[in-house]
Amino acid sequence: MTTAAEQRPVLPMGELSDYAGGPALMRAETASDRLTLTWESGEQSAFSLTWLRDHCPCPECRHAKTRERLTIPLEPPERAPGAQLMEGNLELVWADDHQSRFDAGWLHQRRPGQTPGDTIPARRPWAEGFQPVSVDHADFTGSAEGERAWLDALLRDGLVLLDNGPLADEEVSRLAERIGPLRPTNFGARFDVRSKPNPNNAAYTAIGLAPHTDLPNWRQPPDIQLLYCLENGADGGESTFSDGFAAATALRERSPEAFRLLSETPIDFRFQDDHHDIAWRAPILTLGADGELLEVRFNNWIRDTLHLPPEQADAWYRAYREFWHLVHEPNQQLEFSLAPGQMVAFDNRRMLHGRKAFNPESGRRHLQGTYLDLDLLESRLRVLARRA
Repeated sequence: MTTAAEQRPVLPMGELSDYAGGPALMRAETASDRLTLTWESGEQSAFSLTWLRDHCPCPECRHAKTRERLTIPLEPPERAPGAQLMEGNLELVWADDHQSRFDAGWLHQRRPGQTPGDTIPARRPWAEGFQPVSVDHADFTGSAEGERAWLDALLRDGLVLLDNGPLADEEVSRLAERIGPLRPTNFGARFDVRSKPNPNNAAYTAIGLAPHTDLPNWRQPPDIQLLYCLENGADGGESTFSDGFAAATALRERSPEAFRLLSETPIDFRFQDDHHDIAWRAPILTLGADGELLEVRFNNWIRDTLHLPPEQADAWYRAYREFWHLVHEPNQQLEFSLAPGQMVAFDNRRMLHGRKAFNPESGRRHLQGTYLDLDLLESRLRVLARRA
């Protein structure tokens, strides 16, 4: 004998989602402004009638191909709809004879008070002794499992390595385009990191680079940076990384006033060359509505004039120096040399990256880089999760 739950359609009749089935419905009771559902487990949930009308998945209310909403509930329902259960699912007939059919599992996922599920891993600050995940190039390009492992590590830890890639020009672009379009900046969509005459950026010299984030002078700095090593025969040039979120968390615990100043005081960042003059004003640390860390903007080269009265300036400098020392603490830093065919990817709005000085006379050093938007990485991970 087939149960109502087994007869239920496999796919949801609503938005494209991570739907994976759920309990069947046993009872539906309507009132003037809500409908109460009882699941086969005995659990009950009350739904707003306006919410149900707004989420009707029929072809009149949702585009058959895109699943985008076509209507808006400008008026509340005139009266409670007629409700019945068909094979464990919900069918409603409204006062205007419009019919809505909802899959029980889809409704169970979205019952009031339920936090929407997602496949995106939570950011995890580095613990002492952190070592990054490494994914083989062949696994990343040849299997969804390898690509998911790379994306998971990058989103969770803020940094991930890719090993054993080909020594091919533009390979960084090909890898990035598996995720989505490249994010262009004033340095182009793809850029070469090597020492060159007449540089317009410290990265294009041989000097050491202190930990920093890229392009804090932009209103929306790039989210994710990819750096692919093609040559690394010079003496020195080791890459360094520091978790800005871990350092900011330590600052918040050790010196709440310094943390407050760096998160509440906007400062000016500016980049200028012969062709560009890009400036923005923002605090070093950006917080969300509930105080969680959202972003670190930290780049001493393009920090512009500090427009603060003397007493505020002195307090800000004390806080800035304290954060500077935290991100330079040996137990906060990761250091390694990129090998040819190896790529590092990191969250530019969380991770501080730098390098040791190198001797360009001792050998060639050539990295190619690009940027991606965080939305594209999260999108790609959700798409891969649906295919699993």
